[in-house]
Amino acid sequence: MPKVLTIEDDAVTAREIVAELQSRGNQVDWVDNGREGLARAVGGGYDAITLDRMLPELDGLALVTSLRRAGVQTPVLMISALSDVDERVRGLRAGGDDYLTKPFAPDEMAARVEVLLRRQQAAARATLLRVGDLVLDLIERSARRGDKGLELLPIEFRLLEFLVRNSGQVLTRTMIFEAVWGYHFDPGTNVIDVHIGRLRKKVDPPALSPLIVTVRGSGYMLVEAPPC
Repeated sequence: MPKVLTIEDDAVTAREIVAELQSRGNQVDWVDNGREGLARAVGGGYDAITLDRMLPELDGLALVTSLRRAGVQTPVLMISALSDVDERVRGLRAGGDDYLTKPFAPDEMAARVEVLLRRQQAAARATLLRVGDLVLDLIERSARRGDKGLELLPIEFRLLEFLVRNSGQVLTRTMIFEAVWGYHFDPGTNVIDVHIGRLRKKVDPPALSPLIVTVRGSGYMLVEAPPC
């Protein structure tokens, strides 16, 4: 269920927004001032935000600017009675993703939020790599297999990312070394085998089917299921 934050100081408008979004299957939280809205937006893990332009304590422009400076990329639909072009441009340049003027039709508001949610979901998929039950989050630089998080060192994450991006392909030691370490492979070193061994202990515990396969005489391959 998508989670939406509505920041709106007018109770009538807020109830209208909340009711319409909830009727479309969203979980909606409402706050009525900019300062609390900013705190919620930064820490609440929302999928989208509807943001009134004129708010007490902290106005909408300052709020969305603070969000973007803090690195929060949650999509924001700005809603305002200020309808001139300059105001819309200011809202978008401050970090808003869309701009809707009051008065508005609730179904149009909800449709615009749905577009933002679809974009957010597409962006999230683009930052996740999956092979079977193995998932890498490229933004958080984290990995999990099934429900279990994997504690990886930075070099182990880079190594696993290269294997996942090239799953199903045989990767030679030279290919791995130059892609992950970034310089020419020394055939006399066993650094790749050492790191693959450590990675296997984390990715392929005894209870699970192994994903990292040794291709004798060639290198390594990451597979979705072990070969028959």
